[in-house]
Amino acid sequence: MRAVTLDGQLRVDHHAAMPQVTGDQALIKIRRAGICNTDLELVAGYMNYSGILGHEFVGEVVDGRGVDDLIGRRVVGEINVADGTCDLCARGIPSQCRNRSTVGLDRHPGAFADYLALTCQNLHVVPDQISDDQAVFVEPLAAALQIFEAIHVSPRDRVVLIGAGKLGMLVAQVMRLIGCDLSVVVRREQQARLLNHWGIDAVDRVPPQQAQVVIDCTGTAAGFSSALDMVEPRGTVVLKSTYTALPQADLTRVAVNEVRVIGSRCGPFPAALRLLSLGLVDVDSLIEQRYTLDEALEAFSAAAQPGKLKVLLDF
Repeated sequence: MRAVTLDGQLRVDHHAAMPQVTGDQALIKIRRAGICNTDLELVAGYMNYSGILGHEFVGEVVDGRGVDDLIGRRVVGEINVADGTCDLCARGIPSQCRNRSTVGLDRHPGAFADYLALTCQNLHVVPDQISDDQAVFVEPLAAALQIFEAIHVSPRDRVVLIGAGKLGMLVAQVMRLIGCDLSVVVRREQQARLLNHWGIDAVDRVPPQQAQVVIDCTGTAAGFSSALDMVEPRGTVVLKSTYTALPQADLTRVAVNEVRVIGSRCGPFPAALRLLSLGLVDVDSLIEQRYTLDEALEAFSAAAQPGKLKVLLDF
């Protein structure tokens, strides 16, 4: 099969081994996938990953033991593959399983391939009213919703989001739904136009120490420092970024100003599917370009351009 692999360099392998389905896994024929910032960071050296890339996908179940009810159904998949036996799994936190592997990120083949084998407990059926294009966004949209699992955001709060990229534009839309006083710091006209279309305030700067909540979606090492400039004393900084480089920030201000710093990662797929089914989040406007799997190297080059929104791989 074809697969986009990283083994020191990015390449399209036309002779990759087919996944071997074991245990409760289903074999999924990938229909569409999306390139995210984390994929770009992996290519840049983040986590020293080697293997098949990709974790934002929609596919069709074609085989597997005991999956008759899923055969022929479109599915999306959670990326954390838990062992189900550690103490964190027992406490209902499988996304932080001590022995987890992560699809396309850590010791688990990814979805930039013709086929993917993934445990059935990670799969969610895609409703008919959600297109393949829209289904690709379920994983990052769920990650955006995870913010509400980590902190309480009041409609009275002033919230500032920095990093109006692929994930940031999803976070902005779900924040808008609760009616908070939301501003998104933007650097590019395209993002500003989209945000204004959605009724979200796009700004080029905000006053220092005025936000109750700052959400960092920049994906850059400077983002955390900027967030500390914006958050008020006893406010909250939510980190949605992963960083290839180490952030440099004045952590003394975290202690003196009693700032809460919250990491936020993967989130609830059923809620993301509901939002898309109800048409409450616009993801179609975020798609900028699409390529075939054979054109994956060109797709990665396009996705890495500053300000680029979603690039899709169409199978």
